[in-house]
Amino acid sequence: MLIKNKYISIPFDESKLKQRNIELAFILEMSNFLSADMNLKNLLQGALSKVLKHFDLDAGRIYLIDKKRVFLNLVAYEGLKPEGLEKINIKEGFSGRSVDTKTFIAQHVSELEDKKRVALLEGKGFKIIICVPLIVMGKVYGVMNLASKKILKLSYQNIDLLMAIGNQIAIAANNILLYEDLNRKIIDINEKKEMIEFFAYSVSHDLKNPAIGIYGFTKRLYDKFENIMDEKAELYCNQILKSAEHIVSLLEEINTFITTKEVPLNLEKFNVKAVIKEVRNGFEDLLKKRHIKWLEPDNMPEITGDKSAFFRIFQNFTDNTLKYGGENLSKITIGYKQDQKNHIFSFNDNGIGIKQEAKEKIFGLFQRDDTSKGIMGSGLGLAIVKEIAERHNGHVWIDKNTIKGVTFYLSIPKKIKIKQQT
Repeated sequence: MLIKNKYISIPFDESKLKQRNIELAFILEMSNFLSADMNLKNLLQGALSKVLKHFDLDAGRIYLIDKKRVFLNLVAYEGLKPEGLEKINIKEGFSGRSVDTKTFIAQHVSELEDKKRVALLEGKGFKIIICVPLIVMGKVYGVMNLASKKILKLSYQNIDLLMAIGNQIAIAANNILLYEDLNRKIIDINEKKEMIEFFAYSVSHDLKNPAIGIYGFTKRLYDKFENIMDEKAELYCNQILKSAEHIVSLLEEINTFITTKEVPLNLEKFNVKAVIKEVRNGFEDLLKKRHIKWLEPDNMPEITGDKSAFFRIFQNFTDNTLKYGGENLSKITIGYKQDQKNHIFSFNDNGIGIKQEAKEKIFGLFQRDDTSKGIMGSGLGLAIVKEIAERHNGHVWIDKNTIKGVTFYLSIPKKIKIKQQT
């Protein structure tokens, strides 16, 4: 604290800072400049110009190390053309020594080992050369070479300032390179994503017709020659029919999953009870045939969401239960509760349940547990449910403590903010 002051209040004033501490003001100026541009060449060119002006120097270059850390590549220069030094091996010369030893170097031009270089620089009037390693967290990312046509008196204060500025330049350059690398990876991921989506669409559409054709021709073959087929021929026909039907079903599920991810949500207000009733009506004959009770609350909320997507959620839950609940399945119970921010639905059955280890991955793509063997399915039903829930900023999970049967939970925000698709 300043003497005799109970507290300090000093408005920020860059001009007054420059009067009090010109070195600190220069660091601030450089910091602001390095934060303002994401173009690497422009940033380094501008930073080099500021360094030359502040220290009253005549020429300079900035090199960055390549990814293999073999060469220094020229990125910016002023006051002296490259003269064939656009690329320097880091094991050679004045710059290489600075990088290798992480050392600030200042030297008279006349004392350089390369006599041709001495003649060239002296011919242009240069007397002093300086090399500042660009270091971040102990790692050298490049080097800044500076030259003066007059003899300099370098204090430790000036050397420290140059090293600090070199650190700032290195951080900014490294951040831009990381940003550019990240952008390239994002572009690459998006291209691969588009390719995968195109492939998936092609598979789900182009393979469907051949599968339907196989089913149709096999059915005609079976119907026409059923009376003269032996037991093996009949078995083969039935297997082909079942496989073709499975292929069509799988392709439809793949297409549904892609659509669920990509098609924009159609938000509207709707009553969940009406959706559940529609789902139940679709399974009514099967529920009656298997004597399965269907229980649901009398009152269900009106929510905002994609109505057809929620129909898909409850349809998939029901289909899953009827397929894998086992012969002793006798009851399906839908529940509802709410908290301050969310609608929470539950879907419970008293079937054979799911093994504990399978519960960890049940919502993954193409995941089916041991109870599904021999039952037609794609392993995408619950993955679709998860995708729909997440696109509504919601969450779906399974009760891992249920001893008999299965209980799924679905939580949906009362106020939905839709995430933009990329």
